[in-house]
Amino acid sequence: MRTAVMTDTNSGITDQEAEELGIFLLPMPIVIDGEIRYEGKDLTQEEFYKNLTEGKNISTSQPSPGDVMELWERILESGYDELVHIPMSSGLSNSCATAVGLSAEYEGKVVIIDNHRISIPMRESVLEAVELANSGVSAVKIKAELEAKSYDTSIYIAVDTLEFLKKGGRITPAAAIVGEALHIKPILTIQGERLDAFAKVRGMKKCKKVMLEALHKDIKMKFADIASGKLVVGLAGTGLNDAEIAEWKCALEETFPQANIYYNPLALSIGTHTGPGAVGIAFCIRR
Repeated sequence: MRTAVMTDTNSGITDQEAEELGIFLLPMPIVIDGEIRYEGKDLTQEEFYKNLTEGKNISTSQPSPGDVMELWERILESGYDELVHIPMSSGLSNSCATAVGLSAEYEGKVVIIDNHRISIPMRESVLEAVELANSGVSAVKIKAELEAKSYDTSIYIAVDTLEFLKKGGRITPAAAIVGEALHIKPILTIQGERLDAFAKVRGMKKCKKVMLEALHKDIKMKFADIASGKLVVGLAGTGLNDAEIAEWKCALEETFPQANIYYNPLALSIGTHTGPGAVGIAFCIRR
């Protein structure tokens, strides 16, 4: 059996990386002033945040059923017997549920994996799926293995501005005004199903301390005896410059000296709500 691996750009995987890995990538649509653009295709990170900060009306959307099925058909017609599709968490988007419904027409050849992840943890799931598929593991068994450990991860995101949380209706205009005046920076968390509030602190420097402590606690609680080389700690951001990335990576290396650490831009579906300057950290375990 030849098993293909497919995901979307919420994983942070680029077209070039997808080609190198031998996987299939579905670009996520972003609606800017009523026009549908596609992450990584005709919309770059730089252009997206420029439009966002200029006040354009931006919203997220799930891929159309036609686009999803067209890619499935192309994959199956190219010589693969089956495929695994890893979309973003069902708790963050309806795209997973839609894919599950569409897959019923494919007589088991299309297997949807809902392992409740986005960004770096989702990326790591895709990398694991590639490894399993290349080893001859079937789509059904890949699904079982990934979903069994779907919650073995944590994500924390510090938001630099309250403007876009206010636009999205996640905080009131009054709370945003007070928060900006007091330099309040909310920390959000994703623990599988959804994006939730975690803490409110004053200043991004304090955010770093709180987030590192929270992630360290989560790792100790879930994986006290994790083998060296198995722990992955990812850094994700929205519009960060090289100096900011280097500073955060240094802090992560000091806190988690045994971990594999790397940086990826945060998916635009999250950046729509956080705005520029947001920083996320996450952990997951490699196979």
